[in-house]
Amino acid sequence: MPMSASPVVRRVRLGAELRRIRRRQSLTLEAVCGRLGWASTSKLSRIELGQSRPDLADVLDLLDVYEVPPGQRDELIVIARDAATGRGWSRALSEMGERQRAYAELEAGAARIVEYQPAVVPGLLQTPAYARLRVTAGALLHEGVDVGADVRARAMRQEVLRRADPPRYTALLDERVCDPGGAPADVWRDQLRHLVALAERPHITVRLLSRDAAPHGGVHPLAAFSYYAYPDPADPRTVLVETLTTDLRLVAEADLACYERLIDWLLAAALSEDESVELLARRLGSALVPRPREPRHALAAESREAVAPEPH
Repeated sequence: MPMSASPVVRRVRLGAELRRIRRRQSLTLEAVCGRLGWASTSKLSRIELGQSRPDLADVLDLLDVYEVPPGQRDELIVIARDAATGRGWSRALSEMGERQRAYAELEAGAARIVEYQPAVVPGLLQTPAYARLRVTAGALLHEGVDVGADVRARAMRQEVLRRADPPRYTALLDERVCDPGGAPADVWRDQLRHLVALAERPHITVRLLSRDAAPHGGVHPLAAFSYYAYPDPADPRTVLVETLTTDLRLVAEADLACYERLIDWLLAAALSEDESVELLARRLGSALVPRPREPRHALAAESREAVAPEPH
């Protein structure tokens, strides 16, 4: 497992494993809680649904009740520790708001991330100035938003793309994401340069969907979404669907299958990586002719000259 396994994903996996063991032994929630002296079944229910950060002592008690054999017990204890601590993420997560924390927890330890955005640059690819504009706009709808803290949280989340074992990251963006959308010209130019520079990195792919792109059967996403897959195939793949006020987390196989088909169709309809970078460059006012993939590195290096160096 990676050193920073996703705590929220491990919680979901732990809960599913404990629920499966309980049901296999034909034990009800009431029976288990009665044996442990827990006041109600809500505590166990929340653990099984992955809705709470589990206490390791509670998990050990459950493993005792279920008489889990040593090998399986050791595996579940490792998962429980990941679910409870996040291995180094706890301090950073405590400084984030609820929505930022949900994304950070899913990004931690991911092997693959795919994000679709119809109108804005995804948080993992935003410059600080652009992020501040987006957070400030969101604060008009949500009272009590700490703009500075939210911008810092996005910067912390971006560290996942700079770690030693970064995920394979793909951004699927509608062409209108290339429009300034009211952003000051200097902020927008820096953001476009930043996108071009990031697209040079071997683990980051930026693909644009042109305005006349036609995904398979005319199926278009109704909302922005993010897809996460993990090195351990037993950890549940997850989709987070963005809405105005909250984000919907999906882990059911049927839901995941729909989004995986949709991602394939969007990739098939999108411009290639080189075409996407060329379009971004044209929006920067560069008169570039189509070139093979290797010259993109020169373009990205040129673009980075106008962007402040990123911390490592």
